Amino acid sequence: MLKKGNKLSSILTGTCPKCQLENMYKDKNPYHLSNVYDMHERCSHCNTKYQMEPSFFYGAMYVSYGVGIAFAVAAFFISFILIETSLLISFICIVATLVGFMPVIMRLSRNIWINMFIHYDKNAAEKFKKQT
Repeated sequence: MLKKGNKLSSILTGTCPKCQLENMYKDKNPYHLSNVYDMHERCSHCNTKYQMEPSFFYGAMYVSYGVGIAFAVAAFFISFILIETSLLISFICIVATLVGFMPVIMRLSRNIWINMFIHYDKNAAEKFKKQT
């Protein structure tokens, strides 16, 4: 199990990068496609603003390219190298993987992007409570 305070924990769970006490997304399930981008404006525990500036998450598009490549390479490795399918079947597996995991890739990319700029602070929630 990943410990609180670990960036990987925040990235994989989609929790607030600063306090890791609340999910950033209004709907935890990325496969509810109408809500895939819906995020809370701020963390209710530490008051961290998730969209620090207008169009902040456009940078996540660059991250999603790398994450998509990782998923595609994994699909190719599993289908072509491990299962030993033809190149055509491997290509179909890559496309199916990218389409099937698109919501997950989008969320992972956003999580990675925001975690590049906001760092964990174990006392963030307590500091916010003292201020209010």
